[in-house]
Amino acid sequence: MTTWWPFARLAASALALAAIIAQLSRSIENGLAATTEWGSHIPTVAANFLSFFTIESNLLAAIVLAIAAIWALRNRDNTDPEPRWLAILLVCASTYMIVTGIVYNTLLRGVPLPQGVTVPWSNEVLHVVIPLLLLLDVLFAPRRRALGWNTIFLAAIFPIVWVVYTLVRANLIIAPATGNPYWYPYPFLDPHQPGGYGAVSLYVLLIAAIIIGAAALVVWVGRKRGTRPAVSA
Repeated sequence: MTTWWPFARLAASALALAAIIAQLSRSIENGLAATTEWGSHIPTVAANFLSFFTIESNLLAAIVLAIAAIWALRNRDNTDPEPRWLAILLVCASTYMIVTGIVYNTLLRGVPLPQGVTVPWSNEVLHVVIPLLLLLDVLFAPRRRALGWNTIFLAAIFPIVWVVYTLVRANLIIAPATGNPYWYPYPFLDPHQPGGYGAVSLYVLLIAAIIIGAAALVVWVGRKRGTRPAVSA
């Protein structure tokens, strides 16, 4: 497994990047074909695309998997565990992708979208395939380094920043598809939906619990499977 796992990581990284590029291309094509000023504003279309937690998580996963694969290939003559900084990045990427898979398949899969907005194969890769591959990486990747429980809090930093960024930015953007004076990447973050900010708060708390739970699971598995020199808590 040690010999071929880096190549599996490289393949997963390439697949995630291909899916991101395919969906970005579709979004830009739709923007160029739009008949309204707000719908055809490509910088906003691109910025909105990059503001999805799914896209950011997949992009991080692709980068981290590639780095981990290159590190393993460059250090294939020894059996040392992955360095601490890489182990932390893998925990973060794995946590975000597992959460992406859970949230999409429980809250968003049935949400109707206009025809042609998404690339079907890309959508499944980003929301199902890559999350599953990262889960397998957590369970079976060789040369894992055990980390302290404080890593859970490190993994929670980015989602908190993302939620704040999303809620602040939302009311500064005209929605390309509808012309509404606000744009939210996911309906459960939109206070204009039934339930208002109360419902949004509940969803944020629920997803925060899922993130912490997923991070705890990833760290726990790493502590069970990995080498412990870097354990700090």
